[in-house]
Amino acid sequence: METDSQTGSTFRATVEAAPDTAGRIARALDEAEEMPALSVSYFDLGNGQYEVSALYGEMPAEGTLAALIGKAADGDAVTPLTIEEMANQDWVTLSQGQRGPVRAGRFVIHGSHDRDTIPPSRFTIEIDASNAFGTAHHASTRGCLLALDELAKRGRPDLVLDLGTGSGVLAIAAARAFDRPVVATDNDPVAVAIAADNARKAGVAQQVHAVVAEGFAHPALRRIRPDLILANILARPLSGLAPAMAKSLLPGGLAILSGLTAAQGRAIEARYCGLGFTLEKRIILDGWATLVLGRRSASILRD
Repeated sequence: METDSQTGSTFRATVEAAPDTAGRIARALDEAEEMPALSVSYFDLGNGQYEVSALYGEMPAEGTLAALIGKAADGDAVTPLTIEEMANQDWVTLSQGQRGPVRAGRFVIHGSHDRDTIPPSRFTIEIDASNAFGTAHHASTRGCLLALDELAKRGRPDLVLDLGTGSGVLAIAAARAFDRPVVATDNDPVAVAIAADNARKAGVAQQVHAVVAEGFAHPALRRIRPDLILANILARPLSGLAPAMAKSLLPGGLAILSGLTAAQGRAIEARYCGLGFTLEKRIILDGWATLVLGRRSASILRD
């Protein structure tokens, strides 16, 4: 998205809410196709409230934005929406400057502005704000990283598939933790390009193969049998992908699923358990669920 052609301005929309409500709002703003944001930020204010802010290259329609936030809040308390003009700002630098490092187990995710303060390591990943979801500030991404960190202490998969890779943060984390090949997919070509570039910057371009795909609808995905699948997306696509995921994942393999509220997590757990999966672990952060599911016998593949 280009900034306003006359003013060179960006516009910052902000609300505050409780952690789980703020998480839903942040996800809704990031996924909004009718009003795409340059960047969505989600910060702990330290008083039981989180601030959600979205940057836009032109003045957003306040009524439409308020309706989107209200739908995501689902009746929960939210502060009034404020929209302010931020003239002559580099929106990426602005967004990066507001974000501190995120720690999830041994993983540390940080922007380039924190490069000099974070010691490099196998579990340190530099990801800057971009037009792709995933800088680890959202609870769903942190939950996936915690699950990956725990799995890395137990062993290494042979092949990892990351569905809905966004910025590529989980694909990069898996490549770093396991030193194994990772196929990273997204239905957004911009996100795929960003993920590939981030993988290159992280030094794992040889391990991470990023492709444009809708679910499992890509020839490359029909030829592989991963033993670890990552999918930090949303409840509806996770439900729809369940039969294909059951067929693709090797028996004895694991799936890490997120992008779910706690209530949605229970429904997705039931959906997958009916297709031959068993729940190994459930992680709840700020009202968001991450499920670690194990694949049982290959004989239970019918939807």
